[in-house]
Amino acid sequence: MAQDIVPIELGLPQGDLVTLWAPRWREDGEEWEAFLGDGEDLYAFPDAAHLAAFVRTAEQHDLIDHPAWHVVPALNVPELIPDDDHSYDLVGVPELVAEEPDSWTISELAEIVGIVRSLADVCELDEVHEVLDATEGFSLLDQGRLPFTGREGERLWTDLSEAVSEKWDTVLDAIDSLVKVPDVDAATLDQTAEELAAFLEESAEAEAGVEAQDDEDLDTTVDEADEEDDEPTGFWAEVGIDPIKIVTSDKEYYTLRCYLDDEPVFLGSDGRIDVYTSPKALLRALADPGELAETDLAQVSTWDEVLTKATAGELELDVDTDNTYVLAGLAEDLGEGPDSVDPTQLELAVELLTDAGDWADDDSAGAALSSSESLGWLVSFVLRPDPNRLAPSAPFDTEQSEWRKLVEAFENRLRAH
Repeated sequence: MAQDIVPIELGLPQGDLVTLWAPRWREDGEEWEAFLGDGEDLYAFPDAAHLAAFVRTAEQHDLIDHPAWHVVPALNVPELIPDDDHSYDLVGVPELVAEEPDSWTISELAEIVGIVRSLADVCELDEVHEVLDATEGFSLLDQGRLPFTGREGERLWTDLSEAVSEKWDTVLDAIDSLVKVPDVDAATLDQTAEELAAFLEESAEAEAGVEAQDDEDLDTTVDEADEEDDEPTGFWAEVGIDPIKIVTSDKEYYTLRCYLDDEPVFLGSDGRIDVYTSPKALLRALADPGELAETDLAQVSTWDEVLTKATAGELELDVDTDNTYVLAGLAEDLGEGPDSVDPTQLELAVELLTDAGDWADDDSAGAALSSSESLGWLVSFVLRPDPNRLAPSAPFDTEQSEWRKLVEAFENRLRAH
C-alpha cells in the first residue's frame, strides 16, 4: 500500500517553490520513492494554486501511477499548501550551520539533508551524493545532538560547516537546474487562485479574531490573575519538581522530574530513571535517600527541601493529570490508524519519550518521531490535525512496530525499586 503523497516547499536560489513528494512505499515487492516531475524535470510551482491547477489537468507525470494518486486531483487548494514540517529551506543551510549545534538546529538540518538525499536518489544527482558523503557529520544528523558533543563532536560540526561553506552551492545548483515550472491551464488557474485567495482571507480574518479575543480576555482576567497570584501553589510547584506517574502495559510507576533551563532532569542517573511501584514506596526512598545520593535531581537547588520534608514525614505525592503518562494501549491504537488514537494520551507519551531521550543524550526517539519518518508523520497528523494535509494511509504496521521499539527502549531505561 502507498504512503502519502505530501506537498512540500523547497527554498531554492530561484525562490520558494511547492511540489509533491511520495515518500518510500512498497509495491509488487519493490520499494519506490518519487517527486512530481517528468523524466529529468522536477516540477515545482510558485504557490499551491498553480500546483492545484496542474494536478487537476495534467495527464502525464512521474506520479500518475502512484497508488494514491487518484486522491490528489480532488484535493482543494488549502490541502496542497505545505505545512511547516514539510518546508525545507535549502538556501538557508549555510546560515543554519553557523549556529551552535543545539537540538533545534540539528533537527532542522537533518530534515533538510534528508529531503536533499531523497532528491539525489530519485534524480540520480551523483554530485549531491559526493557533497553529502564528503564528511561524516551529514550521516550522523539523525542521531541528534549527541554525536556533536565533546571534542570529537566539535570536530564533526566544524568539518560539516566547512563542507557546507565550500560545497553547498554545488547542491543548490544541481537541484535548481532540475526545476521546471510547467504551464498550467489558464481557466483552471483562475479558479484555483480564487480558492487560495479566499482561504488566505478567511485565515487572516480568523487570526485577527483570535487576537482580538485574546486582548479582550487579557483585559477581563487581570484581576483574576492577581487573585490567583496570592493563592498558594503547593509544595511541588514551589520547589519546581513534578511527581509523575507512568502507566505501562502491566505496571504503574511513580518518579520525579523537573526542568532546568528547559532541559528535563529525572530522578535517576546514567540515563536510568528510578521508578517506584507506589507513591508510598517513592516517599520512603526520599525519606531515607542513601540510594538517591547520586541522582541527577541533586543538582536542583530545592532538592534538599524535598528530602527534609520527606524525612519529617510531611511530604505528600499528588500527581497532576498533565503528569500522568499512559503508554498502555497506544501501540494497538496506532495500528488501527489516526482516528483510533487519543491525541492527549499520545501527546503526553511523546513528551515522556522525548524528555527521557533528551535527558539521556539519546535522540533515537526524536529521530523516529521526526515528520520525515513514517511514524513521525502519523504522530504529527494526530497531534496537529489540519485539513490541508493528506491523511496517512493504512496499513500502519511499520508505524506500530516503530512505536513499540521506542516504548521498549524507554521501559528498559526504567530502574524499578
